[in-house]
Amino acid sequence: MSRPVSTYRVQLTPAFGFAQVGEIAGYLRDLGVSHVYLSPILQATPGSLHGYDVTDHSRIREEFGGAKGFREMAELLAAQDLGIILDIVPNHMNTTNAQFWSVLAEGPASPYARWFDIDWDGGKVALPVLGDDVEPVVDGDVLRYHEHVFPHPGHYRLVDWRQGPGYRRFFDVSSLIGLRVEDPEVLFATHEVIFWLLDEGLVDGLRVDHPDGLADPRGYLERLRARSGGAWTVVEKILIGEERLPEDWACEGTTGYEVLNRINGLFVDPAGEAPLVELFTRLTGQPADFRPVMAEAKREVIELFFGAEIRRLARAAGCAPAAVAELLAAMPVYRAYMAPGEPPPPESVEIVERAAAECSPAVQPFVQQVLYGPADVITRFQQTCGPVMAKGVEDTALYRWFPLSCLNEVGGDPDLFGVPVADFHAFCRELRPHTMTTLSTHDTKRSEDVRARLSVLSELPGEWAQAVSEWSAAVSFDPRLDYLAWQNLMAAWPISAERFADYLLKAAREAKTAISWIKPDQGYEQRLRDFAAAAVKLPVGEFTERIDAFAMANSLGAKLVQLMMPGVPDVYQGNEQTDFSLVDPDNRRPVTFGRSPMSRWDAAKLAVTTQALRLRRRLDPAAPYTPILADGEAAEHAIAFARGDDPPQAVAVATRLPVRLARRAQAEEVQAGEREMCLGWGGTTLTLPTGTWRELLTGGLYTGRIPLAHLLARYPVALLERHDL
Repeated sequence: MSRPVSTYRVQLTPAFGFAQVGEIAGYLRDLGVSHVYLSPILQATPGSLHGYDVTDHSRIREEFGGAKGFREMAELLAAQDLGIILDIVPNHMNTTNAQFWSVLAEGPASPYARWFDIDWDGGKVALPVLGDDVEPVVDGDVLRYHEHVFPHPGHYRLVDWRQGPGYRRFFDVSSLIGLRVEDPEVLFATHEVIFWLLDEGLVDGLRVDHPDGLADPRGYLERLRARSGGAWTVVEKILIGEERLPEDWACEGTTGYEVLNRINGLFVDPAGEAPLVELFTRLTGQPADFRPVMAEAKREVIELFFGAEIRRLARAAGCAPAAVAELLAAMPVYRAYMAPGEPPPPESVEIVERAAAECSPAVQPFVQQVLYGPADVITRFQQTCGPVMAKGVEDTALYRWFPLSCLNEVGGDPDLFGVPVADFHAFCRELRPHTMTTLSTHDTKRSEDVRARLSVLSELPGEWAQAVSEWSAAVSFDPRLDYLAWQNLMAAWPISAERFADYLLKAAREAKTAISWIKPDQGYEQRLRDFAAAAVKLPVGEFTERIDAFAMANSLGAKLVQLMMPGVPDVYQGNEQTDFSLVDPDNRRPVTFGRSPMSRWDAAKLAVTTQALRLRRRLDPAAPYTPILADGEAAEHAIAFARGDDPPQAVAVATRLPVRLARRAQAEEVQAGEREMCLGWGGTTLTLPTGTWRELLTGGLYTGRIPLAHLLARYPVALLERHDL
C-alpha cells in the first residue's frame, strides 16, 4: 500500500467508466500524478452522474464495468505506477434500496431497521411525498403515488412533502437516508467492498464524504483506520476561519477547502474591498455587511427545510422548537466536536456559548442540553449543524451577497478580501504533511481559472464598475441577480447562452429571492433565459481579453503554490489546462484528456502542472517548508518558498497582485500587461538558498541573488530544483 504524493480526480459516469480511466493511464503517468482519485464506485441510482446516491453496497457499479472492470483498470494503472484513491459515502444512501424496502414493509421488526437513523415516533416512519389531491393506488403488493412505489401493506405513513421525513437525511434531500455506521454490523455491511479492495491491494487510500453527518466521526475514523490497515485517509471537512481539524481524528487531513480559500486570498487585493462592496450594494440593494445576510438565510432554510429535525431535537431535549432553531441558526461552524459521555472540550464550549450570546435568553436551557445533556441531543445537534450551514450559507447566502464572487467558495468568507503573505506562510508551516490540497473540485462554485479572472477585479474596481454600467444599460433583468451574472459571464467567457442560463437559473433558485427549487415561476425563468441570450451578445469578451494576462498570472501562481506547498496536491479533471467552469453540473461536463493546448495560457498551465507534479515525485511529502522573502520596492508582489531539508531541494516563486505590479512601470494602457509586469519589479531581488538551481520551465541556471525581472521574464512563476545534488 503506497501513500499518494499527488492525486488526479476523475468523475466516473456511465459514459466514462473503468475502461476509459484505464485508457488515460499513460497520460496521467506522464502528467506526474501518483494516484488516480475516483468518484464513488458502488452501485448507485441508474444514470447517476455523481455516485453519492448508493443503492447497493455489495456491488461495484455495473455501469462502470463492475468488479471485473475495476480489476482490469487497476492492472492498467499499476502498469503505469499509478495507485487508486476511492471516494466513499458512509453517511447516507439512496432510499431506493432493498434494505429500506424491508424496513418499510416490516417496520422495527425488519433485520435492517438498525441500518437507518429513523424516528419511530408514532410507530411508523414518515415518508414526505404527498403533494396534491391524487390518491395513492394499491397495485397488488405495492402502493403507487406518481413515480413513487412502496411495499403494500407496509409499516409507514405518507405525509405532505413539506413536513419532512421521519429519518435523518443528507441535508434536505429526502431521497438520501442517513446510515448508522456507528453500529459495527452496519459499518461492515456498507464497507464490505471497500475493505476487500484494500485487502487485495487494489486501493491505497480513501476520501470520506461528509463526516459531519456521522454520529461519531472520531470513532468511525478510528475503526476505519484499524480495518483499512492504516490506509491514507482524508475527510471532506469544511473548516471555517481559524478552525482546525481535531488532532484526535484518525486521518491525514481534509480534502483542502481551507487551503483553496487561503490560496485564493493571496491573489485578491484588499484595496478593492471598499469600491467593490459599494458597487455591489448600489446595484443590488443588499447591505454592506455579509453577517446579517447569512443569519437571515440560515433562519429561512431552517424554517423551509428542517422542521422535522428541529422537532425531533426539541422533543429529545425537552425544549421549545424555537430555541433549538435559534441556536442552530447562530452556530458559526459545521460541528462543535463534542462526544457524549465526555466533558466537552473548552473550544467546543466556547463555540456553543459564542453562538448562544447572539440569541435570546430562551436558548439557555437548550445550550445546557447541547453541552451536558443526553447522548441523543449532543449527537443529533451536531448532525444538524452541518446541513443548516451548508444550506444556509453555501446554498443560499453566497448567492445573495457577492461583491467579489471568487470569494464565495465552500468554507470561504466572502467579506474577507485578501490573505497577507506572512499569514499564508504561517498557515503552511502548520499544515499536516499528508493532508490534501486543492484548487477545484466537483463541488466548488467556480473553477480555479474563473476565480483567477475574478481576482483581477479587486485590482480594477473602477474599470470594472464602468464596464458593468455599460452592460447593464444595454441589458437588465433582476437587480438581485444581474451583478452576479456579469461577474460570471466575464469570468467564464466564452460561454454559450444555454450554459449561462442554466447557471443563472441555479443561482436564482439557490438565492430563493424570486424563485426556488420548490417555488418555480415559468415567467421569471423565461425572462431569465431571454436575459442570458441577450447578455452573451454584448462585448463582455473584450473586457475578459483585456485582463487575461493578469488572470493568467493569478492562475499560474495559484497552481504552482498549491502543487508545491505542504500536503498531497489534487488536480481536478481537466484543470491541468485552463478550465472556465461554473458550479455543478457545469463543472462535471466531459473532459477531453490530453488535448493539445489551445492558448499560451493552456500551454503554460500544463507546463507548470507537469513540472511541479514530476518534481513532487522526487520530493519527500513531509519536506520542510521555508518562506523566502523578496527584497526591494515590489517585494509584496512575490510569494516564494523552499521545500526540503537543509539544503532544500525545490523553490517556488509566484507573482501576486499583477495589475498593481504592472502599474509600477507606469504603463499607459493596462492591457499591455505582461511586459509592464516584468518592468514593475524594478530592482526587486530574490536570494536563492546556497547552490546552483535549474528553473524547470525555461531550463535556465541560477545561483545566489537574482533580479525578479530576470527570473520571471518569460513566465510570471518560477519552479527551481537544486542542480548540484
